[in-house]
Amino acid sequence: MLAESRAKPKTLWRLIVVGGHTRSIGKTQLVCDIIRAFPRTDWVAGKITQYGHGVCAQNGENCDCAPTEHVCALDWEGSPESGTDSARFLKAGAQKSFWLRTKQGYLAEGLPLLREALGGWPPDGESPRALIVESNSLMQFVKPSLYLAVIDPSKEDFKQSAQLALDRAHALILRDNSPSFSPSPSPPSSPFPSPSHLWLNLPAHLTREKPSVIQREGQELPQPIWALVHRILEGPPGAAI
Repeated sequence: MLAESRAKPKTLWRLIVVGGHTRSIGKTQLVCDIIRAFPRTDWVAGKITQYGHGVCAQNGENCDCAPTEHVCALDWEGSPESGTDSARFLKAGAQKSFWLRTKQGYLAEGLPLLREALGGWPPDGESPRALIVESNSLMQFVKPSLYLAVIDPSKEDFKQSAQLALDRAHALILRDNSPSFSPSPSPPSSPFPSPSHLWLNLPAHLTREKPSVIQREGQELPQPIWALVHRILEGPPGAAI
């Protein structure tokens, strides 16, 4: 009991997680779109990357490092012009931006590093404070305020971490630039359009149960997604890392 009483209270966040079923489908762009859409929010943004055996997180090249080396590392982005995804978050308007890298399957070891980096963050000031993270694997350890999953029907690759997380998605953002991929009428009570055709590898129950909206490359944040994020930002922080 004494140990519990001395435990530091957890820092609570308005936590938005952005995931997706594979790479290069616009997850980073969605994070940037959300940040830009709410310029009065004090955003802390980040990306979590898990890398495989023999691939060093420091430079992305095969360095033949031992399995126990470079287990996890977290860096704060110093410049919006460095060309990294975390720099894009700063350029979009985030106050701070980080990149957490861990060996595949070692995210649990990286979470204390993330908690330490975020600990002691000042409470809400005149603007609401929010944390937005690009990651699928984080969903194994947290219950975010909002989880958005990006799906591209033209990409067949489907990450296992995405399969595990999709059932918890609050909404799906569908990427496709083909002329035939367009919304069809949806019930008047729903702000989300229904896609006219669906990616065959996407479990059918997800498209029935999850709100979905199409956002093609270069388009602004869809209004239904804006409304979801706005609701989170208007409420109190309630998610812990």
